[in-house]
Amino acid sequence: MSKPVLGIMTLYLDERKKLEERHIYEHMIKEGKAMGLDVFVFTPAEVNSAQGLINAMEYHPDQHRWSRRWRPFPDMIFDRCRIQKSPRFQQLLRFRSRYRHLLFLNRPLRNKWTIHQILSTKKRFRPHLPDTRIVASANDIHRMLNVHPVVYFKPINGTGGRGILRIAKVQGVAGTYEIRGRNSNRSIIRPKRMPSGHLAQYLSGWGNKDRYLVQEGIQLELPDGRVHDYRMLVQKDGAGRWQVTGCVGRVGAPKSVTSNLHGGGSATMMEELLSKWIADPAKRVSIREEADSLGVDVAQFLDGQYGGLCELALDLAVDKTGRVLLLEVNPKPSREVFSQIGDMAAYRESMVKPLEYAKWVYSQKKSAKNA
Repeated sequence: MSKPVLGIMTLYLDERKKLEERHIYEHMIKEGKAMGLDVFVFTPAEVNSAQGLINAMEYHPDQHRWSRRWRPFPDMIFDRCRIQKSPRFQQLLRFRSRYRHLLFLNRPLRNKWTIHQILSTKKRFRPHLPDTRIVASANDIHRMLNVHPVVYFKPINGTGGRGILRIAKVQGVAGTYEIRGRNSNRSIIRPKRMPSGHLAQYLSGWGNKDRYLVQEGIQLELPDGRVHDYRMLVQKDGAGRWQVTGCVGRVGAPKSVTSNLHGGGSATMMEELLSKWIADPAKRVSIREEADSLGVDVAQFLDGQYGGLCELALDLAVDKTGRVLLLEVNPKPSREVFSQIGDMAAYRESMVKPLEYAKWVYSQKKSAKNA
């Protein structure tokens, strides 16, 4: 009997065909083989639509090598493609549109503003959402700064901390703002101070032409001045149920306004980081339980709204009162946070769960077809 076939779709990072998560795919192919799942990797550039074939990348665990072979389309597609400013991404969009009828384990999520809006319709989530507005003009930012001493200016489609600015009132200097942040290449910019009247001109020339939102700034600076938050991975298991795979603390690089690992941040055990922030052990247990509950509820809700989801990463913050806040939702989560803290069980589970879910989806589809 033939094995179910899973195609992991990704994008090259550059013209030299570099794959960002090659080692992850090697693990997944090896684990898939042990589970009776045939797994290969491809990009939209390897698709021959006329012949209905894919020039697949196959990994051979016993020989520790990769090879290529022309293969039919897989039974299921695990879409790992992240947003890029490149012709490769445009090629991906055309693939998704042309082959939307295929069986995808996960589909793209909407932008940050749309996700915030849809979550805001649910009473359950409102206490966990920072005050957030779409930016139509600099007046929207000024209005937010009248309510909050610090705000974050974020591109609605940004990833990895790119293009995020922290805008804060300068204490003791009326009408003056301090701006810190990262540019579109993730590089930390030199802090700037400017009168409020110059803010609109500065922001008009900032970053890309994407739309932006402005979000309430949460006080998350540790005693050493570094910001921190938490990355939670929520995945469907081998029975299609949402579960928390793990949650890891992240501490930003010095002078960074974000905690992203790709931006120089570091990962640490959630309990260890939380103990530096919340003194009461019982309160910390309650926070972890609330975070887990929130993560599963958000995943189930978004899956019900949009369908076709199998894993999500949630960026969470905990303020000084112990309130859990949802900063962002990411549909293409990385897994290295677990390996960085030495939690190899969660690291393996993060790669195995999509495979177990794929087998379950395949069996459900087969049963429905037989029926």
